[in-house]
Amino acid sequence: MSGRDVLPETSAARILVVGDVMLDRYWFGDVNRISPEAPVPVVRMTRAEDRPGGAANVARNASALGTQVSLLSVVGQDEAGDSLDRLLAESAVRAHLFRDASVQTTLKLRVIGRSQQLLRIDFEQRPQAEVLAAKLDTFKQLLSAHDLVLISDYDKGALDHVEAMVQAAKVAGKPVLVDPKGDDFTRYAGATVLTPNRGELQGIVGRWRSEADLAARVDALRKELSIGAVLLTRSEEGMTLFDENGVSHEPTRAREVFDVSGAGDTVIATFAVMLACGLSAPDAMHWANLAAGVVVGKLGTAVVSLDELRASAS
Repeated sequence: MSGRDVLPETSAARILVVGDVMLDRYWFGDVNRISPEAPVPVVRMTRAEDRPGGAANVARNASALGTQVSLLSVVGQDEAGDSLDRLLAESAVRAHLFRDASVQTTLKLRVIGRSQQLLRIDFEQRPQAEVLAAKLDTFKQLLSAHDLVLISDYDKGALDHVEAMVQAAKVAGKPVLVDPKGDDFTRYAGATVLTPNRGELQGIVGRWRSEADLAARVDALRKELSIGAVLLTRSEEGMTLFDENGVSHEPTRAREVFDVSGAGDTVIATFAVMLACGLSAPDAMHWANLAAGVVVGKLGTAVVSLDELRASAS
């Protein structure tokens, strides 16, 4: 059987996740009237829930697939940072969270009424240079104990030393997967795999006129930055892998789309787990695509279990 038919044994794989973490906080409530003060719904809050977000959600997704996961990032010396620490421990993620007392942990507060997101409020600050330098030293120390490095960039400041991280991982002989952000992919030069979405890739290579044009543009980008492969996530069009062997594609497998937030985290986490377990990139993409189809049917940042992944393949 091929790597597309049977899930591999995941418990021995060791993944180091580095990037911008955040706390996703949800306030759920009932909506029965419009405010007399402004034309907005009044939400009577009934419960609250915290979930790891950003790179923390990537780590939680990898852990949910049975992998040994470490997470390296920066948080504030605050209640949101404490909540993240606790949630990661509950998800069996070994968290190395550097505390920066001068900033607050990135927090995204979502107000949900009748299963619909009504409002999101973001709290965020960039960490200090001294804390980031200490994190880089710890990154180098952790490398030898892991099989693969997964960099999750949300442009919140935790990856200001990403070039040094990629090079250190290459010297250590560790594959580096990057979920990129922003309009400068040269920061990730030398990475093993980049996993941009359509908008992110268009911002770098421009709009493509056809699939052949897209392949040519990605091939030029790969050569320019010495990137091994590009895994392009394309929403309803599935995902496409560009590497030295050519182009391979997986059509979307979503049965019902309820919420796409965090879906990219699930994709790169699943792809990384499968690569760390020895699967080929096309086979790893197959499982990542199935995982995406499962997670978009859930509310908010969520994870996919091995059993759910197995069931989605049947």
